[in-house]
Amino acid sequence: MKRVITYGTFDLLHYGHIRLLQRCKDQGDYLVVALSSDEFNAGKGKKSYFSYEERKHMLEAIRYVDLVVPEDNWEQKSTDIDKYHIDTFVMGDDWAGKFDFLKDKCEVVYLERTPEISTTRIKSELGKS
Repeated sequence: MKRVITYGTFDLLHYGHIRLLQRCKDQGDYLVVALSSDEFNAGKGKKSYFSYEERKHMLEAIRYVDLVVPEDNWEQKSTDIDKYHIDTFVMGDDWAGKFDFLKDKCEVVYLERTPEISTTRIKSELGKS
């Protein structure tokens, strides 16, 4: 079984997120999603509309997602790869090159983002109405 992991906040879940999760699952057989905790987001200066538990519940309802775990810090990625026996680490191409240091542990793949949609754009456009 090929195991895949990806990371994100997944706030204001939209079709770009679903497309990313589907493409992550296409990389293997079992998809782990490390979901940014509310505390981790606060440390990054981000605030989600939905709480960690609400975002986790939404992700667990998506058929491509097999397991949702908390992301509590930047450094846990290497540990997660070992802990969850990960074969492929996947991120959006806006992070291209940033996680190449993990290549000695697993395959690292950067997927193209869905260009016409983003949570930032949604929040911005909703703020104008």
